[in-house]
Amino acid sequence: MPRSSLWRAGQLMLRRMFRTPISSAGMPTFGYVHVHMAWLIVVLVATGEEVMGNVNVDARKRELRKRFRAIRKDMGEEARAAADALIEERLCALPEFERAEVLLPYLDFGPEVRTRGIIERAWDAGKTVALPWCVPGTHEMRWYKVTSFDALVRSRLGAEEPVPDEANEQLLDTGERMLALVPGLTFDLAGYRLGYGGGFYDTFLARFGGVSVGLCRRAQLSRDLRAEGIIDAHDLPAQLVVTD
Repeated sequence: MPRSSLWRAGQLMLRRMFRTPISSAGMPTFGYVHVHMAWLIVVLVATGEEVMGNVNVDARKRELRKRFRAIRKDMGEEARAAADALIEERLCALPEFERAEVLLPYLDFGPEVRTRGIIERAWDAGKTVALPWCVPGTHEMRWYKVTSFDALVRSRLGAEEPVPDEANEQLLDTGERMLALVPGLTFDLAGYRLGYGGGFYDTFLARFGGVSVGLCRRAQLSRDLRAEGIIDAHDLPAQLVVTD
């Protein structure tokens, strides 16, 4: 039985314990109570394992994030820039990029794989470019069209983002050919990623119908993140990964 089902069963058993049959001596029926207690023990063990499992996954993610941040830092600015230039060339040569009418890139912040050159090439090719705006208090992003970097504002975390303006919102269900660029600290060979923990791109990928492309320097690639035990059922891979 799935652990979620065990948890629901346990809740039901707890409610029923308050309606336990009473014997002629005025005591709860012995066997009935023990059946309920046995179920309760199973539920507590199962949910305890689930909690510990989540703790272990979170700890492993923190460990991997620390490792790949260190790898990224140790590359140095010059090596990162060289890798990013190759990634840009390879991405822009893809038929998926050439066919796309709308580009949904992230805007690089700090030592992330740079996307500004890619955005400029998309503008030069006549493509619509929309940047993400994170909806406060949620894991949702909305996308707003931009035609230059001049109108961007700084978020409270220091990253540049578009001003949310309904007139410039890019909807995802317009039927246009869309290509999204996905950030991450690492990607594996199947397209799974380890992000920064905000959950924004997990939510986005679950409802995005276009082509998703992860950008990852070779030094930050992983072989198999599922083998690391950090990929859940709700995690969706990028369809393509471009590296240097």
